Amino acid sequence: MKTALIAGATGLIGKELVQRMLQSDQYNLIYLISRKPCGIVHEKIHEIILDFEKIGQITLENPVDEAFCTLGTTMKQAGSREKFRKVDLEYVLSFATLAKTAGAGKFLVISSMGANSKSSVFYNSIKGLAEEGLKNLGFKHLVILHPSLLLGKRPEPRFTELLGTIVMKAFRFLIPDNYKAIEASRVAEKMLEMADKANEGVTVVESGEIIAN
Repeated sequence: MKTALIAGATGLIGKELVQRMLQSDQYNLIYLISRKPCGIVHEKIHEIILDFEKIGQITLENPVDEAFCTLGTTMKQAGSREKFRKVDLEYVLSFATLAKTAGAGKFLVISSMGANSKSSVFYNSIKGLAEEGLKNLGFKHLVILHPSLLLGKRPEPRFTELLGTIVMKAFRFLIPDNYKAIEASRVAEKMLEMADKANEGVTVVESGEIIAN
């Protein structure tokens, strides 16, 4: 039986991930680090509600086997580049440091297609910097997933994503697998699959690989 640590459990992928862990007989304890309650009550779940600025103050009672990071925001939600950087870079690395301190040998993270620290696109550069920072922490297993446009029910639908989804569904047969819209539930499934079978070192999983069974 394993202990898992999750950040981002209230998000699109995070919710799917938690549900699958609850149904699995592999996990007996699931720590959730969140800014607000996830709304799930279960004997396996130990939820820690806090401001992510204070994540360094957390001490977990039990050692962690695996950590899953599904944290992420948008420029619109963040409101500024500075706040976007804080969530998608600083909070991700702070959470990873907590996971490392707690003993996690495996760290799995949702990044983005096009992540590149040297990119002229701000979003891609921040994602790339986060990936570089994670690699420097020296996890025995680091799995980075690059999903394309995510499908799923959001509390606050994003107009551009709704439009993109319509276009992608209409022309799906013409789109290469790496660029096809993908269900958040499938990404969550792939995270759990990779937690079981990832080789030592860094593994990058592109969206086409996530879609494939």
